[in-house]
Amino acid sequence: MKSENSANAASAFEYAPAPESRSVVDIAPSYGLFIDGEFTEAADGKVFKSVSPSTEEVLSEVAQAGDADVDRAVKAARKAFEKWSALPGAERAKYLFRIARIIQERSRELAVLETLDNGKPIKETRDADLPLVAAHFFYYAGWADKLDHAGYGANPRPLGVAGQVIPWNFPLLMLAWKIAPALATGNTVVLKPAETTPLSALFFADICRQAGLPKGVVNILPGYGDAGAALTAHPDVNKVAFTGSTAVGKQIARTVAGTDKKLTLELGGKGANIVFDDAPIDQAVEGIVTGIFFNQGQVCCAGSRLLVQESIQDELLDALKRRLSTLRLGDPLDKNTDIGAINSAEQLARITALAETGEAEGAERWSAPCELPTSGYWFAPTLFTNVTQAHTVARDEIFGPVLSVLSFRTPEEAVAKANNTQYGLSAGIWTEKGSRILAVANRLRAGVVWANTFNKFDPTSPFGGYKESGFGREGGRHGLEAYLDV
Repeated sequence: MKSENSANAASAFEYAPAPESRSVVDIAPSYGLFIDGEFTEAADGKVFKSVSPSTEEVLSEVAQAGDADVDRAVKAARKAFEKWSALPGAERAKYLFRIARIIQERSRELAVLETLDNGKPIKETRDADLPLVAAHFFYYAGWADKLDHAGYGANPRPLGVAGQVIPWNFPLLMLAWKIAPALATGNTVVLKPAETTPLSALFFADICRQAGLPKGVVNILPGYGDAGAALTAHPDVNKVAFTGSTAVGKQIARTVAGTDKKLTLELGGKGANIVFDDAPIDQAVEGIVTGIFFNQGQVCCAGSRLLVQESIQDELLDALKRRLSTLRLGDPLDKNTDIGAINSAEQLARITALAETGEAEGAERWSAPCELPTSGYWFAPTLFTNVTQAHTVARDEIFGPVLSVLSFRTPEEAVAKANNTQYGLSAGIWTEKGSRILAVANRLRAGVVWANTFNKFDPTSPFGGYKESGFGREGGRHGLEAYLDV
């Protein structure tokens, strides 16, 4: 046990504030819709406000797209498609390379913007989101003149106009996942960003102009669910891509049913992170933290269910609680911050309600001692133990920094519990045995299985789910198929 003096000496070393400067990003007081290469007001003049989740300050006023605007944007994309699709792949690649390089040049500005608009820590936007955004454009630029060799037959053709709807948890990265393969394959795009995080998509519109992208090839329509519904239902849209909730995904599937639209859906998840008794405990703890507390757990492939082998459960949970006690929650623009703000008041209310349900159903709740800021939307990193498969917190996607802990005795039980969900997006396996990794991974019904790591992404690797986590793949060679007439 430490003496009082040594304890005081240890606590004297506090992290000094290390804020990233807001001055690197210039946010205009208002933004229009981006249609046919120009910023324009909504047809009905409607606007909405984009709010910073960490401070609740209004960042900007944004035009709100309606049906008439969707129609105008689709017409612009249809008109641009003729020339864009006729360009040689090598010429399209030049635009994509140019966009990728501009993203790299403006990455600090974009990282600060994303942190302000989304609430996630600057070290995540700076070190994870922005490098991956540029990497996706570089990667698909490389495919643009090689489509004959992608395995989809000679001279595969683009589909036409792609209507794309993206979520608020990775605004710029989800944009890159959608737009890069669409442009590389010769399609044109109408994209609707989430209403709580429209700003980075509007900055991307400016990047398209900076790169000299022909007018109408990319159109950006900030707005609410009605604009997304109008876009996915538009008769002149050939391809629909959606990332978001399972409920909305089902609605889109019903809308598209009976049409000749091509559809990919990347929906919810309830990923299992399985820790076997021979796993390196400290490494597994880091992977568990990355799996569920990265981006405040607002990740569809989050490892929100921890399945730990019974014999090491106590040791692992002790180590995990110690680690959670060191996480720093607060100003997302501070480079020391680990846990940022929840994206919106609505999302915070959902997380809070589900956590209260977990307690009411008898699960044991634990949070590290944590002082929450007085303004903004915040939720302390939370564990639930004594959880059964019947508990709501083990079944429903919480989409927040909440981890449900279950135990198992045998690999068979681990697989059965991991697969006992309506979702099938991701899973993690922690063990020293390569044979066990392969044996268990082959039996997990999840689109992505990480081994001794979690939440690692690469543009060359396909991503997608089974069951109610959606269908189709994004990323890699597989990500081209959704945008080609094959």
